Amino acid sequence: MEFPGLPTTNRRNVIEGTDVPAIPTKHYAAELQRQLRTLLGHDQIVTQAYGRHLLIKRLDDEEPTVVARLTELGRNRYGAAFRSHSGRWEPLPGTGSLEEMADVVVTLLQPYLQSDN
Repeated sequence: MEFPGLPTTNRRNVIEGTDVPAIPTKHYAAELQRQLRTLLGHDQIVTQAYGRHLLIKRLDDEEPTVVARLTELGRNRYGAAFRSHSGRWEPLPGTGSLEEMADVVVTLLQPYLQSDN
């Protein structure tokens, strides 16, 4: 395949069907975790990069429980969803920056994000 003008790394990603963001998703996961812990006032929240999603997990006694996720929609634009009791992802209203969506998630899902301790 020919991709004139496309850097070698990006050519490989096009061929393999992957997309490498300018800044690794792990960086955004760490920033989201920091913001959520500050907003909630506890450290019983962890985040995990998973493809273009940032999973938000509450630390329980046994193992972390996935409560919500942010999905990258574009450069610094995210949508949010929560995981219902049936395991389905239900969208939350709005889109915004990482910081804006951290606020939305905490505002709408605070009871589900509270520490059991």
